Amino acid sequence: MKKLEENTACITSLVTLHKDAPEPLYAQLFQQLETLILNNELKPGTLLPTETAFSEALNVSKITIKRSYMELRNRKLITSNRKGGTTVLTPGRLDTHMFKLRGFTQEMHELGMTPSSKILEQSVIQDRGMASMFGLNSNASLLKIERIRYGNEKPLSHEIAWYNLHHLPELQTIDLSESIYQAIQQHCKHSLDWCEQTVEAVLSNPIENQAFGFTASQPCLLIKRRSYSQEGILLEYVEGTFRGDAYAYRVKMKG
Repeated sequence: MKKLEENTACITSLVTLHKDAPEPLYAQLFQQLETLILNNELKPGTLLPTETAFSEALNVSKITIKRSYMELRNRKLITSNRKGGTTVLTPGRLDTHMFKLRGFTQEMHELGMTPSSKILEQSVIQDRGMASMFGLNSNASLLKIERIRYGNEKPLSHEIAWYNLHHLPELQTIDLSESIYQAIQQHCKHSLDWCEQTVEAVLSNPIENQAFGFTASQPCLLIKRRSYSQEGILLEYVEGTFRGDAYAYRVKMKG
């Protein structure tokens, strides 16, 4: 109880609300708490005041606190448990799902973010092992694309993808700097219909450390995806390493 009271006093001292300002009090509080969290002045794991304690300390209504906390929860900056505790989360963690086949670009748009990519390699190669995976002859040509994927200019994943040029020959002659899924849909005879996906816990490699700004290897999510046409033809194989401090995946299950 004493620690919670100390937290309330400390956090209250960081906030200044102006009741005569045109901006609503809940918006002022939300913006100030958001800035404190994003600037790491309120660190992940920090316990925030209860709605009652914070409203009394700031001399505002509980509705003001409730609406501010709701906005922060919507931004995935705080979480609340059933006992009424409210805790700061790691800024920027994206809460997304695995309910349907979609590309990175579509996923970012659904999260309200601007996607972009930096291509590290784009080449037509012959790889006996990968060709076997696609059910092709050992000398078959495959398109390999290695990229760093960004959301709102923040590096989120390192992706290596291979495409079946026997069934997607159009990929050799069209612009692939943006959404490859959209390019396949618009220009190719075959389209992606369904996928199999696995998720593994891995440590980032040197390429990812440099891209993500890590000083040492950090926990990441390795997502492997095999995407098929409606006829069951394997068209794409992707290995995407997503930074663990920025990504959380949800899977919907029904008993």
